[in-house]
Amino acid sequence: ELRDVVKVYSTEAGEFPALRGVSLSVNAGEFLGIVGKSGAGKSTLLNMVNGVDRLTSGEVFVRSSADEVAVHRLTESDLALWRGRTLGVVYQSFQLLPMLTLIENIVLPMDLCGLCQPRESRERARELLGLVELEDQANKLPSQISGGQQQRVAIARALANDPPILVADEPTGSLDSITADHIFEVFEHLVTEQGKTIIMVTHDNSLAPRFSRHLTLADGEIVVET
Repeated sequence: ELRDVVKVYSTEAGEFPALRGVSLSVNAGEFLGIVGKSGAGKSTLLNMVNGVDRLTSGEVFVRSSADEVAVHRLTESDLALWRGRTLGVVYQSFQLLPMLTLIENIVLPMDLCGLCQPRESRERARELLGLVELEDQANKLPSQISGGQQQRVAIARALANDPPILVADEPTGSLDSITADHIFEVFEHLVTEQGKTIIMVTHDNSLAPRFSRHLTLADGEIVVET
């Protein structure tokens, strides 16, 4: 839940308001799309949810059956630990580490959070590669597979610690339409079959009907919600 979230950046040209008092509730198990043009504030909104950037004012809460976390109040160390266990992040540019194999890229988040033993980590990584139909590519480097395959590995990595929430920043923006459709099908499966909550931002209005709910962001404000 976001309550009256404001984010203002200081630039050489003066202050730039990226978000202007955004309030938003996202339900568990929802596939929410945030649609808007470049510069509308979409990525900034995601960064408020995952705590990568600090808000100027307002509040961000994430509730589960066990507790409620005030994301905007967490220290950097607590925030890093919470994010590693609660959120999976998928980027447009994949952000896979080029010197690690695909399976090593997926194991890394588990090792950083200390949730699995090394053997268990590799077993889970193989299961996740199987989920995105790339188990036979496990020992390849990212440079040895296609862009669409890299994005599927990035999704598998985001699922490494079994987070309840995924946030995806233009995950299909650099892919062709057929590959993008395959990525969307993976997301739909995660929502319907595994009960994940997914928040995805995109500039592609044609994707809007495929979300369980979508909203349009313009100039840092929600202007349409469907």
